[in-house]
Amino acid sequence: MAAPKRSSGSSASNGRSRAVAPAVARAPTKAVLDRPDRVEVRKTYKLYIGGQFPRSESGRSYVVAAADGTPLANAVRGSRKDLRDAVRAARGAAQGWADRTAMNRGQVLYRVAELMEGRRDQFVGEVAQAEGLRPDRARDVVDRAIDRWVWYAGWADKIAQVLGSSNPVASDFFNFTIPEATGVVGIVAPEPSSLLGLVSRLAPPLVGGNSVVALASEIRPLPAITLTEVLATSDVPAGVINVITGRKRELIPWLAAHEDVDALDVWGVPEDLRREVELSAADSVKRVVRRPAGTTDARFDWLDDRASERPEWIAAYLEMKTVWHPIGL
Repeated sequence: MAAPKRSSGSSASNGRSRAVAPAVARAPTKAVLDRPDRVEVRKTYKLYIGGQFPRSESGRSYVVAAADGTPLANAVRGSRKDLRDAVRAARGAAQGWADRTAMNRGQVLYRVAELMEGRRDQFVGEVAQAEGLRPDRARDVVDRAIDRWVWYAGWADKIAQVLGSSNPVASDFFNFTIPEATGVVGIVAPEPSSLLGLVSRLAPPLVGGNSVVALASEIRPLPAITLTEVLATSDVPAGVINVITGRKRELIPWLAAHEDVDALDVWGVPEDLRREVELSAADSVKRVVRRPAGTTDARFDWLDDRASERPEWIAAYLEMKTVWHPIGL
């Protein structure tokens, strides 16, 4: 019998080397891979909070299925504590993000689009499965989502010029109106559009310097989770974007009532919860951003650029501050 080879990384004991036999990895055979009685191990995705991917403290998850009912994976069923953790992370990141120059925020958001382009095929496959679309249609949706990031990123250093002003006053003062970030924005993502709808609601508050806590589509969360993997490898600071998956009816009331959330986008809130949620948001004087009048979540066409790319959606998450400054000082 031949003596085993010595490992270059062998440990020493009492001045003597110990021989370590190399491990041999064997690829599974086709017979093993094709066993019809084998139970598939589905991936369980995680939350995205503070730049990390934590498991829910509740330990709960739910099965995510394709449009045809085929089980795809397990998604975390987020809890109230997960939501509180996300708001805390968003609050901690809000001021730093708002203090960045507008040009830098645009550059950071553009980098997200670059990374999405690199994972385009994965997004196409997930959107096709989630929404039951043909590959060419799913490709169009993903391309629009990437282009929409670019479109909004370009507004980062322009929105202040459009909304701000120098106001004439009858005194020896300069009077300027300047848009500023609102703070922490809660977003209830559209339900039917798993990626394009989410991007369309996520980008506007970010452009203006807000941090975000987003509730992803409940029945189609996988493209949103893949987006968080893109965000984790981008230049977006930890905590600026936080994404929670789970049952919307469990989480929405707590997001609306949270005292440290400054604005709430209710686009994806179920109609029967809308009044209750808006009243809850009013208790803490939140800014509430609604869908355009006559628009429904199920019927809105996110592929319509004229309807979906609007600077007004950025303005909805900005506060206008007026500053007086003496002339000559």
